[in-house]
Amino acid sequence: MNFTVENIGVTIGGKEILRGVNYKFASGKRTAIIGANGAGKSTLLKVLCLLNEKFSGQVMLDGQDIRAIGRKNLSRVMAILPQERDAPQDTTVRQLVSFGRFPHRKFFGGHSAEDDAAIKNALELTKLTEFENRQVISLSGGERQRAWLAMTLAQRPKILLLDEPTTYLDIAHQLDVMQIIADVNKKFSTTIIMVLHDINHARLYSDEVLIVKDKKIFAAGDPLKILTAQTLSEVFGVKADTFTNAAGDEIIFPIKKLEINSAAKYNLEKISEGDL
Repeated sequence: MNFTVENIGVTIGGKEILRGVNYKFASGKRTAIIGANGAGKSTLLKVLCLLNEKFSGQVMLDGQDIRAIGRKNLSRVMAILPQERDAPQDTTVRQLVSFGRFPHRKFFGGHSAEDDAAIKNALELTKLTEFENRQVISLSGGERQRAWLAMTLAQRPKILLLDEPTTYLDIAHQLDVMQIIADVNKKFSTTIIMVLHDINHARLYSDEVLIVKDKKIFAAGDPLKILTAQTLSEVFGVKADTFTNAAGDEIIFPIKKLEINSAAKYNLEKISEGDL
């Protein structure tokens, strides 16, 4: 699907959050959005699905402004997993996952065979079939996150938006979630747009990266070319080093926070070393 943002601007409570954001998301690919806290990453994600409708500019889906499509029709092709979410305490995993089918149900219609197939597939993709009758509240943090992810997958979206999908998870569960996302993208060619904090997740699990800084897009492109030690100094104000792991992947390792004005000095030093 052709999905673009054109001159997006957002102001909240008199404070400008985003200004003049233009980008064309790669269809069927995984795009990671990164940036410092408060940069506007989550705000941009909410604009993409009309959770925030107070913005200037346009979000275009296959040549049509999403405002004209409307949130209800948009939910048939797009799903979002936000940071903040809650479900009634007695909700089972299967019930939670079934919520993802609401946009596809007809008025006064019950469960269809298509609904059941979508729910079954989502549970299998997230490895939760054996937990489908468990209450969501009884699950571990990693299992619960997979249950919420399964709900979005049951929606069978062509575009999947994820806001920090690995937050509060231990390392093993982080990798579980990132691998599920990769599998969904590969199997269904789903366009995935995800806000990430882990730079190495962005490098290893995305096809493109979009960096937000100073209310606009600072850089975008191939994560292996964009996410460098220099980028971390400029965007996050930290000094970092790189090394190659046993699998042959280049990993970025933050070393320390730079002093005020040290980021600029660090860049000058790297230029003098011929590293830029």
